[in-house]
Amino acid sequence: MLKINGIHKTFNKGTINEKKALNGIDLELREGDFVTIIGGNGAGKSTLLNSICGVFSVDSGTISIDGNDITKLPEHKRAKYLGRVFQDPMMGTAADMQILENMSLAYRRGKKRSLKWAITHKEKELYKEHLSQLGLGLENRLTTKVRLLSGGQRQALTLLMAVMQKPRLLLLDEHTAALDPKTAATVLELSDKFIEEEHLTAMMITHNMNDAIVHGNRLIMMHDGRIIYSVSDEEKKKLTVEDLLNKFSEINGEKFANDRALLN
Repeated sequence: MLKINGIHKTFNKGTINEKKALNGIDLELREGDFVTIIGGNGAGKSTLLNSICGVFSVDSGTISIDGNDITKLPEHKRAKYLGRVFQDPMMGTAADMQILENMSLAYRRGKKRSLKWAITHKEKELYKEHLSQLGLGLENRLTTKVRLLSGGQRQALTLLMAVMQKPRLLLLDEHTAALDPKTAATVLELSDKFIEEEHLTAMMITHNMNDAIVHGNRLIMMHDGRIIYSVSDEEKKKLTVEDLLNKFSEINGEKFANDRALLN
């Protein structure tokens, strides 16, 4: 469903600050795969997701979704294929708009626009039905400005908006990192629920090794812009955090140096 072939990305090329962020990444996702991605700071995790989204162009290589080459498509034209939730809960919603208005934007994403203005009663009922799945009571607060919500409520809303149109690929970029542990667990539970119920294909970056093992059916480890380890299905279920640390040391001949991941 997703095919990435030999993509390279270098920032500040030819300068003292040159950084090779991606070094020939090859990756294929099957329909319904849920891949967790781990790696130290600067491993290339977010650069990989940004490359898929078109936030910036890659230097070489190709990216295709459902057989469609999107490598040279601008970011806004890739949006019809993708749903994304960012690390910062403030990034996925329009703060000064109501919950109702944010839901309407998500509902109309990728559709042809017209001069029609009103949100119909049928749409409102649909939004209430979707919001009730969150278990946060937001279905009764449709006219509340999103900026008045807590970070967890806002992130849950962003997640819901990202999956409303059943994207071909859902990208979760450390989407629980800014939340407290209890709220993070709730958002992860919702992520699993939506991915399973809607049969979505998803990629999730996380610094929490335990979450990387528990969630999804595939796991990849990145280092220096490369995928250095990939595991799936039954083999993944048997992994422990210690296994991952040992695997990193075995492949790279060095310890996994990332305080966030180790503390998690």
